[in-house]
Amino acid sequence: MDNKSLSHTRWKCQYHIVFIPKYRKKVLYGRLKVDVKEIICTLCKYKRVDIIAGAVCADHVHLSVAIPPKISVSDFMGYLKGKSTLMIYDRHPELQSRWDKSFWARGYYVEKIGNITDAAVERYIREQADKSRDED
Repeated sequence: MDNKSLSHTRWKCQYHIVFIPKYRKKVLYGRLKVDVKEIICTLCKYKRVDIIAGAVCADHVHLSVAIPPKISVSDFMGYLKGKSTLMIYDRHPELQSRWDKSFWARGYYVEKIGNITDAAVERYIREQADKSRDED
């Protein structure tokens, strides 16, 4: 991916992010899996975050994203997990009472993509998605 630019900044801030549903429940399948993917894409567009690669597995989500430098990773993840929870519960109200109003677990894993190639991260995410698909 080429460097992006803001009015006075050239940037390439790519991250590999992994986050899980509360209690790592294997709930991300069927219609919910499709909705989660659509919701994440929509919310990323709102914040102008580019999704390079992504996979919604049965018990976790992988994202390779380019986040503009004016947005911190923690702010973006708070926004993504908070808004997506509301949107998921709007579409699937039966899930709301299960985990005390929280759909996602509190933490997440993030690493800056720098010393490895984009292709290596995309291959890893694809392999995780294939593995998850085989388990389904």
